[in-house]
Amino acid sequence: MQNAKKILSDLQNGIIHPIYFLSGEEAYFIDEIANYIEANILDESEKGFNQVVLYGRDVTIDDIVGNAKRYPMMADRQVVIVKEAQDLSRNIDKLASYVENPQPSTVLVICYKYKKLDKRKALAKALKKSGVHYENKKLYENQVGDWLQGVVTKKGYQINPKAAHILVEYLGTDLSKVNNEIKKLMLILPQGSEITPEAIEENIGISKDFNNFELRKAVGERDIVKAQRISLYFSQNPKDNPLVLTISSLYGFFSNLLKYHGLPQKDKGTVAKTLGVNPYFIGEYTTAARHYPMKRVSAAIALLREADVKSKGVGASAFATPDLLKELLVKIMG
Repeated sequence: MQNAKKILSDLQNGIIHPIYFLSGEEAYFIDEIANYIEANILDESEKGFNQVVLYGRDVTIDDIVGNAKRYPMMADRQVVIVKEAQDLSRNIDKLASYVENPQPSTVLVICYKYKKLDKRKALAKALKKSGVHYENKKLYENQVGDWLQGVVTKKGYQINPKAAHILVEYLGTDLSKVNNEIKKLMLILPQGSEITPEAIEENIGISKDFNNFELRKAVGERDIVKAQRISLYFSQNPKDNPLVLTISSLYGFFSNLLKYHGLPQKDKGTVAKTLGVNPYFIGEYTTAARHYPMKRVSAAIALLREADVKSKGVGASAFATPDLLKELLVKIMG
């Protein structure tokens, strides 16, 4: 994420390289850089003759090189963007000869999503000398919240920590999907307002009361009635609340709780850093630690592992699956 910010900052300051090879598991940052170059490097009057967008499935490496070697018309530079370049993965190393001697007046952007280059091969080595090679990894769930806070603040909004957590819980770590939902909210909510759980429920359809975040909180507080109410809602809406994800969420919670018990110092800063959570949620771990000593946490983790196997069809019939969560919660909290 920081590398992507540096590339964008350099572009905004007029530091432009002849080649940008954008690769890795997280498509959002690749699109962000490519879209910025597409929108800002050339003036609108220059784009007609000097900007071309190609797609990997429709071209060859020779086509890309041929376009890149052209001279700009009535402009200082041209821009060639190759989207979905991962479709050329079998032959991508053939681009090395161009990268070793790129056209100075061309900005060539290769969007190589969900793939990584072999660092031992010629292309990766050539990029070190002549271009920008950006490679990313998927953000962890606890990193997505910080990213989301930054995106929202940049747009002039605020987001409640609980609301951010609900979005990440529901949508996962696909930044493009999360960003699309945030854009929808920003079209509805007035500039400068706070995105709340209520706004998410009303406009996106994610329940503020019946979600994995609220279930974890209820379990941590040993609120059996609330936990079973959420469990019932999940069993009635299985498509929106997959059991596998619920078990994974609870497993992450108890794994963090085990780390919490092992900390010699339990001040907010230390706990937040060690567990990788927003300080806003530290109180939930403090409460849960009172209800679940280390021995009970270890037992809960063992139960969750067993339930995870059963939820995937091993040792449990499909008919029994809706009752798995109910039984699991009774065993953990009983």
